[in-house]
Amino acid sequence: MIRENIKAKREDSKENRKIVEEVMRDFHARADARRSFDTIWQLNMNYLMGNQYCDVGYGGLVEETDKQFFWQEREVFNHIAPIFDIRFAKLSKIKQQVHVLPATNDERDKQTAKISNKILNSVGNKLGLPAKINQAIKWSEVCGTSFYKVNWNPNAGQLVGLDEDGLEIRGGEIDISVCSPFEIYPDSNTCETIDDCQSIIHARAYTLAEIKDMYGIEVESERLNTFALDSVTAGMAGLGFNGMATKVIESVREDSALVIEKYIRPNKDFPEGRLIIIAGKRVVYDGSLPYFCGEDGKRDLPFVKQISIEQPACFWGASVIERIIPVQRAYNAVKNRKHEFINRLSLGVLSVEDGSVDLDNLEDEGLCPGKVLVYRQGSSEPKYLQTQTLPADFNEEEKRLNEEFYKIGGISETLGSEYVSSNLSGVTLELLIGQDEIRLNSTIESIKSCYKEISKRILRLYKQYALFPRIARIAGDNGQIELFYFNSNDISSDDVEIETMNDSTQTLTQKREMVFALLNSGVLSDENGKLSKRMKYKVLESLGLGVWENAQDLNELHIKKADNENIRLLGGESVAISEIDDHELHINEHIAFMLGNDYEKAVSKDKNLEEKFLSHVREHKKAKEV
Repeated sequence: MIRENIKAKREDSKENRKIVEEVMRDFHARADARRSFDTIWQLNMNYLMGNQYCDVGYGGLVEETDKQFFWQEREVFNHIAPIFDIRFAKLSKIKQQVHVLPATNDERDKQTAKISNKILNSVGNKLGLPAKINQAIKWSEVCGTSFYKVNWNPNAGQLVGLDEDGLEIRGGEIDISVCSPFEIYPDSNTCETIDDCQSIIHARAYTLAEIKDMYGIEVESERLNTFALDSVTAGMAGLGFNGMATKVIESVREDSALVIEKYIRPNKDFPEGRLIIIAGKRVVYDGSLPYFCGEDGKRDLPFVKQISIEQPACFWGASVIERIIPVQRAYNAVKNRKHEFINRLSLGVLSVEDGSVDLDNLEDEGLCPGKVLVYRQGSSEPKYLQTQTLPADFNEEEKRLNEEFYKIGGISETLGSEYVSSNLSGVTLELLIGQDEIRLNSTIESIKSCYKEISKRILRLYKQYALFPRIARIAGDNGQIELFYFNSNDISSDDVEIETMNDSTQTLTQKREMVFALLNSGVLSDENGKLSKRMKYKVLESLGLGVWENAQDLNELHIKKADNENIRLLGGESVAISEIDDHELHINEHIAFMLGNDYEKAVSKDKNLEEKFLSHVREHKKAKEV
């Protein structure tokens, strides 16, 4: 649908020029309204990179600050970067796993829910979704907000054929991209969620070659201001030294043009919504919102927002860096003043009578060892001024600022404290660690909510576009590759829930400790106080040792063989037992299947099935007793 509309819009017209003027006017108005947030984000990025002697000038631009004196110490003691690294390491530990709930208890819906789970796993592996989530976490931690754009790429996927122009027609594929906050322009900065926005503009610079590949048109190059990295040395470091730090600056990008996509939510004037795409000030698409990615199959905006710290009555989230910047400035000032004081103690300050010595020579060489100092007869000899020792307030203030870094940053050095490691019990230490993780809970919930919404939109887009059978693959048990086919009819539910067992606060060590506690309490043992073979397999699997030894591989194979026998018996086939069967495992698997809903529904239609299952179980029991 988009491709046909793009072809129709290639020709310039008076109507198209009017649309371009309206969209560009709206875009510039939104950019002006967002300018203060742009400055905050740019300042955050500079402080993270180590360029911490900059501030917002009168024109709203980030400007470098100069030294007040040539001897002034201006070293950077960057605590923001390690705090960012720790927060990112903790947040990136979250390994999301979604579970699609069936629409009803019907067997068909249960099967489609299983297929939907496989689809989500396949798409996540194919698109590298965990890496994209980590990229979004970095943007949200620096700027407070990041976005996912979930849409359909008609130029990807399997080759279907050729159109009348000889261009390839492909089946299409899901496309998920991470957008920085610099690319997104809402209609109001006071809307708290995307659902509150009536329209959103996505603006991004592309090269002319990329625009030609995407839309098949040639546009003129524009001079675009973009952010780039540069190094700054002026005014850095201390007396006699030059420092270097990376800074974020605005640069001009050549051989590129701006692509603006304006998404308008369905309203009275546009019941199906509206999407306008302008590339190089030319309209390439003007039509309905193409994606039925909203609730109940409605057209919706293709964006998902992720935030670090929520701000009331504000579309943009806050970054922890914004809160740490004043502490970082104070910390740099305290450390540098301490070093200046130490310089005075080590180098000294000379008191010289006017005209008594050669000042130029004294300034260049000082009172070096072995120096012959000649001064005017009758005058006082140069001497060092008496200086005091370093005040204790410097050390106290430095200690207080160090504590503030971790309090404001939402992290702590619990394990690094000598007092904690030697005076607290393991239970207390675990509570302290858990309390530390709770401080990141709001950010974790935002990440989980985004993953859930992305999963829903993936299923909805496949429901819309997967009209013919598509092939996908996932990694099955023991690393085996499983291929499966699906189409839109195999997707009946988008009710996605996040698996709570995959929380960041539940590490592999904690899960193993829980399993050992259950084993010690006897909860997993049978009435004789022993572990069954099946339970042993489940315990080793939960400990991550499911394929640890060959005996457990055999248990898994026996369980799969019993499952296949259940399917054959359900189809009305008579299945004989084998001498190599582990009869205990087979009996448990058959009984577990007979207690399920699938078995009850099948028996209600065919009464002979029950006798076939019971007869098969009796044969296993008889062989076990021999």
